[in-house]
Amino acid sequence: MKLDPLKMKDWEIALAAEETLLPIGEIAQKIGLLQNEWLPYGHYLAKVDAKAVEKRVGDKGKQARYIDVTAITPTALGEGKTTTLVGLVDGLAAIGKRVIGTVRQPSGGPTFNIKGSATGGGLAQVVPSTELSLGLTGDIDAVTNANNLAMVALSSRMQHERNYDDERLAKSHLTRLDIDPQRVQMRWAMDFCAQALRNIEIGRGGKMDGFQMDSGFYISVASEVMAILAMSRDLADLRRRIGKVVVAFSKSGKPVTTADLEVDGAMAAWLVRAINPTLMQTLEGNPMLVHAGPFANIAIGQSSVIADILASRLTDYVVTESGFASDIGFEKFWNIKCRCTGLKPDAVVLVATIRALKAHGGAPAVKAGQPLDPVYTHEALEPLTKGCENLLAHISIIKRAGVTPVVCLNHFYTDTPAEEEIVRRVAEEAGARFAVSNHWQYGGEGAKELAQCVAETCETQNEFRYLSDLSAPLKERIETIVAEVYGGDGVVYTEQAEQKLAAFQSNSATAGLPICMAKTQYSLSDNPALLGRPKGWKLTVRDVLLYEGAGLIVPVAGDIKLMPGTASNAAYRGIDIDADTGKVKGLF
Repeated sequence: MKLDPLKMKDWEIALAAEETLLPIGEIAQKIGLLQNEWLPYGHYLAKVDAKAVEKRVGDKGKQARYIDVTAITPTALGEGKTTTLVGLVDGLAAIGKRVIGTVRQPSGGPTFNIKGSATGGGLAQVVPSTELSLGLTGDIDAVTNANNLAMVALSSRMQHERNYDDERLAKSHLTRLDIDPQRVQMRWAMDFCAQALRNIEIGRGGKMDGFQMDSGFYISVASEVMAILAMSRDLADLRRRIGKVVVAFSKSGKPVTTADLEVDGAMAAWLVRAINPTLMQTLEGNPMLVHAGPFANIAIGQSSVIADILASRLTDYVVTESGFASDIGFEKFWNIKCRCTGLKPDAVVLVATIRALKAHGGAPAVKAGQPLDPVYTHEALEPLTKGCENLLAHISIIKRAGVTPVVCLNHFYTDTPAEEEIVRRVAEEAGARFAVSNHWQYGGEGAKELAQCVAETCETQNEFRYLSDLSAPLKERIETIVAEVYGGDGVVYTEQAEQKLAAFQSNSATAGLPICMAKTQYSLSDNPALLGRPKGWKLTVRDVLLYEGAGLIVPVAGDIKLMPGTASNAAYRGIDIDADTGKVKGLF
């Protein structure tokens, strides 16, 4: 069957392509894995034993060219970063390069909500998409269970300390932690968008029914456990980090950790299999490693450190992705992930679409689940030109890191030559490279121009540098991000944020941790209504979270929900099964 994205939906293409998928053993062989270094999960998935590969290959002084894919500020429909990453992987393979792509595992929240799954689209997809979208090899389930086990330990400990005197506690070999119920930092986790669970009360009933207090849920990918999975270099590193997770504070202000609750070892046990990336393939049979899944607006937004290091040992080119736009995902890739991996990018691909640039230029809002205004499907040079201010902002962010951006115009069949030429001119005049890519319609063949441009960029010398030194004060580093990345005129702190920052700054264990900003993905500012390249604004930090296990200070700007909500026209309404074959249809 000819796969035609103009006539077929993404899920139809993915299902049709399953007939031609390569056995996972062939993909493993393609990247040089030995038989004892991978474990099959059915015909088309495998877990890769990163420790075994590291022991065999090690660091032989040769590392792959490292490429990050980011984007301009997206619309509610997204601008195709994952699709572009997959297209670039296939494009690099099409021009004769050995390449591996690394992506995050899709969260069940957006998969069943508005955005859909993150498997790519058209002829640039990671497959089998059903398995990828519906749990894969269980990593997010393991994160959820590890997180919730900590909450079980915390809430039961609070019940026992309320019910028992010190003598009775001592018989169970427990000391009183004196946890402050008003300062519980951790929440329960679920990998759906469930706004009804953001704020709940637990422990209602009698003396043996738990400790009554306010609590709530966040989406699993916002859990610190997920951040730890993404940032750990190996199982020993993960085990160390798990024990440092601060779940609450005592009434005297002392941090209470998972190690204090003696639950850290059991949490790590849930994650032993999850520490290893999952090997998959593109529609064209090129290798992909899928691992971890944190969002970028509320977390680190990167595929795992382990996957990227592993891939760099096995191939010549590694293509990874940072969540949302360059002000969020790339900034965290640049200043957090690269510190963890020790890898430095040889090229950064900045994905742009005519659609998003028009939206930033004042065209009617793009709303998920609603028809596009005709301005998006017909030539409209004025809003496009004005919207290129957003493109220029993101080019400047990447150049601030010392890397030359490659602007990839993710081609839509409604784009016109005149529109494409405007974006090309703006990008090149700003000092970026430029390529049009039609991977969605033509796969790797349609991405050859992009692949060649990226390969050439990788051969040029760059001057990669971090934005700030970790020895700089926390507030100074926050304010540097706001000024030099977001383009803001300053930072306003709530009293709560001021107090927390002062406490973290005075503690040597937390003063030098990287900053992981939590803010809206829909604007360079903290106000999602400010599109384009906002001027004359200040960012408000309303709270600051401590993720000591992950090793992050997380300033929260704007009304960011750690548990997203499900919309009225959710994707689950169109998902079903074929009762005869068991095939899932409607995933997108």
